[in-house]
Amino acid sequence: MKKLLIAAANTVLGCSLAPISAMAQSSVTLYGLIDEGLNYTSNTGGHSNIQMESGFAQGSRWGLKGSEDLGGGTKAIFQLENGFDVNSGKLGQGGRMFGRQAYAGLSSAQFGTLTMGRQYDSVVDFLAPLTANGNWAGYLMSHPYDNDNTDNSFRLNNSVKYTSNTYGGFTFGGLYGFSNQAGGFANNRSYSLGAQYVGSAVTVAAAYMQINNPGGTTGGSLATDDTNFFAGRQQVWGAGINYTIGPALLGFVYSHTSLNDATGSVYVGNFANTASSLKFDNFELNAKYQFTKAAYVGAMYNYTIAHFDSSAGNSKPKYQQFGLMADYNLSGRTDVYVQGMYQHASGGGTVSAPLNTAFITGADAPSSSANQFLTRVGIRHTF
Repeated sequence: MKKLLIAAANTVLGCSLAPISAMAQSSVTLYGLIDEGLNYTSNTGGHSNIQMESGFAQGSRWGLKGSEDLGGGTKAIFQLENGFDVNSGKLGQGGRMFGRQAYAGLSSAQFGTLTMGRQYDSVVDFLAPLTANGNWAGYLMSHPYDNDNTDNSFRLNNSVKYTSNTYGGFTFGGLYGFSNQAGGFANNRSYSLGAQYVGSAVTVAAAYMQINNPGGTTGGSLATDDTNFFAGRQQVWGAGINYTIGPALLGFVYSHTSLNDATGSVYVGNFANTASSLKFDNFELNAKYQFTKAAYVGAMYNYTIAHFDSSAGNSKPKYQQFGLMADYNLSGRTDVYVQGMYQHASGGGTVSAPLNTAFITGADAPSSSANQFLTRVGIRHTF
C-alpha cells in the first residue's frame, strides 16, 4: 500500500519520492476527499435554483503529508493540502495550489508541535469541532456569513503555530500570523489562542482570535481574496460544550464576532453605510444520534443577533437557522447524505442593507425576502 501511495504521488507531482520512502523512519501519504451533490434553493434573488455543487459536507481536496523521525521523540513533519471544485476542476481558495493547508515544522513527544506556513487558527482548531458545521454537518450549517470562521472559510498565511501535547485530556495552542510588511508590522497581522478539554463524556473548549485590517494587504496574514469581511479590526471569541450520552451527542456553542470600520463582506458586497461597529452574537444548539456505525442523523438550531452601528443609523438584524442532516455509509470510504437548512431574517431595517435579507452560507445569492431554504443530496468518497 505504501508503494502504491508513493507511486501515485510521483505521478501527480512529476518528481521522485523514492529516496524519502527508502528511509525506514520516514513516511509520505497521499490522501483525498471528493464531495459532490445537487442543491435546491428556494429563493436566490427572487428565483428558485437547482445546482450541482461540490464540497458542502466537507471541502473536496487532495493532499500530501509526511514525517521523518529525527530521534529522541522528535519528528520533522509537513502537510500540503489542495482544495478544488469537482464540477469545474478549478482550484479553490482563490486559485492557490495548496490553499487549504501548507506548512512544515517539528513535532516532539515531550514539547508539542511547532509549524510554519498557511494554517488554521485556534477557533478552527479548538472551538469549531463543537459546532455542527465544524464537526458532522459542514458548510451549509455555518453561522450567518460564517462570521466566526468556525467553518474555516479562511486560513492564515505567514503563520507560526504551537499545539501542545495532551495532558490529562487538556490541549492548548496558539498562532501568530505576520503582516510581512516593511514599516507596517501590525497591519494585517493576526493572533489566536485556544484550549480544549476532552473527558469520558464531556468536551469543553474556548478560543480567541484577532486580525488587524483583514484583507487590507495581499501579502499579510489574511489576504484580500481570502477574507470574510473587510474591516479595520476583526475579533472572534467563544466557548462551547459537547456531552455524550450513549449514541447521542448534545452540544451548545456561543461565539461573538466584532468588526470595527467594516466596509463589506465577500458574501454581501459593500454595506449601505460603513459600519463603525458590526457585531454578531451566535447561539447554537446541536444534536447527533448514531443509530448504527453506518448511519446517523443530526440537527441544529442557531440564533444570531447582529449589531450594525454607523453614522447613518443603527439596526439589529436577527437570524434564526434550522438544519437537519442524515448520513449513511455505503462502505468504509463512501457515504451518501441528505441535508436541509432554513433561515429566517428579521429586524434589519434599511440602514444595514443587504444584511436584512436571508442568506444561507452555501447559497449562491441572498433571498429577495426574509426567508430562504436550501436542501442537498450528496455523495462523499475518501481515499
